Amino acid sequence: MIPTDPAVLLSFINMKLRDFCEGLDELCEDLDIDKEELLEKMEAAGYHYNEEAKQFK
Repeated sequence: MIPTDPAVLLSFINMKLRDFCEGLDELCEDLDIDKEELLEKMEAAGYHYNEEAKQFK
């Protein structure tokens, strides 16, 4: 289960990307979540994925 609060989700996702995953595809596979759904949820909260930095900002 991933956090539902956008700020907590941001922190959780960025920590997983930084410490455990090579990128967004691996993260989504590891957490068994839909990549497009995650991107939409994060964009709705004002965060965008930076592929080069491997994090949402």
